[in-house]
Amino acid sequence: MTASGMKPRVLTILGATGTIGVNTLDVVARHPDRFEVFALTGATQVERMLEQCRTHRPRFAVMSEPATAAALRARIAEEKLPVTVLEGAAALIEVATAPEVDTLMAAIVGAAGLPATLAAAQAGKRILLANKETLVVSGQLFMDAIAASGAELLPIDSEHNAIFQALPRDFSGDFQQAGVKALWLTASGGPFRTLSAEAIAAATPAQAVAHPNWVMGRKISVDSASLMNKGLEVIEARWLFNARPEQIKVVVHPQSIVHSMVEYDDGSVIAQMGTPDMRTPIAYALGFPERIDAGVSALELIGRQLTFETPDTARFPCLKLAFDALAAGGSAAAVLNAANEVAVARFLDGAVPFSAIAASIAHTLDTLAGGAADTLEALLEADRQARGVAEMYLDRVQV
Repeated sequence: MTASGMKPRVLTILGATGTIGVNTLDVVARHPDRFEVFALTGATQVERMLEQCRTHRPRFAVMSEPATAAALRARIAEEKLPVTVLEGAAALIEVATAPEVDTLMAAIVGAAGLPATLAAAQAGKRILLANKETLVVSGQLFMDAIAASGAELLPIDSEHNAIFQALPRDFSGDFQQAGVKALWLTASGGPFRTLSAEAIAAATPAQAVAHPNWVMGRKISVDSASLMNKGLEVIEARWLFNARPEQIKVVVHPQSIVHSMVEYDDGSVIAQMGTPDMRTPIAYALGFPERIDAGVSALELIGRQLTFETPDTARFPCLKLAFDALAAGGSAAAVLNAANEVAVARFLDGAVPFSAIAASIAHTLDTLAGGAADTLEALLEADRQARGVAEMYLDRVQV
């Protein structure tokens, strides 16, 4: 029992070895009476998962591939840790929906995290959503599952978490009733904010992942550099807050102090500010409705200047592509996401230039416009087709 007499929340963390997972465990470790770790999942980082199992003693550890699961299983047995090692997509669903689990941190990068997160929604869990693709790929389907099961959805992206904090506590998705005029998503602008179009086109993977403010994984860092990250967040915001596309605005804020804002009909703009540290939104969601210590350094505003700029969609076309996909509806957002994942992976491997990311996404959207999006199977098929189209396009691109 916690100090307040409440039972500890029982957590499964999908993507425990990634940046969000590591930060989640850091917050959890600060509150041992509040949280119990049921399961941790990862992909390739066996040593990090082993260390997490030593420290947090989950009942289960899941690795996505048989080889990494076998390697972890051997190390777990060697050290005689009381952890059962599972593997594969079915095991992700198993630990996400286990009856003992009341809270799921969904932090797997990419569409791979979608089936387990959707299953948790259908099972009525409290879902801390850090996996953008869940809403980007299956927005209506996922929100319908949340409503049908009575699951609780708390956003982890710093921008959506900021909006969640700035909206009325009883906000039901009705902008008019709440007096909400617009949602303002802030973007840092990434490492290429001041570069010319030519310099951006020739950028290297090392340059793209060198984010000026945030410590993030490689894929999301590239998305930040292209502003696709903000585009995906626009699509997320549409579903999280029942917003029309024209009610979602994007502003570049290089200091990453204002994490997002809500504009009200009476002229008020309520912003959430803080040190750029993902432990703040993670702690807010973990402790909700209470606020708990996140281990984050205090925000120092004295001597700081906060600036805001209009995003340049000519130099950063991925943002406009995301708005276009949102307007198109159907499976367009799933196609956008899949094509982006393929292009970013190719870019990080040094196989295509940075400019190929937006070009391949535009080509894939043009090729596969108008698909159905009413079942998970249809969305996963759109994802599969989009990956094939994007791969074929990128095969023809020269570095």
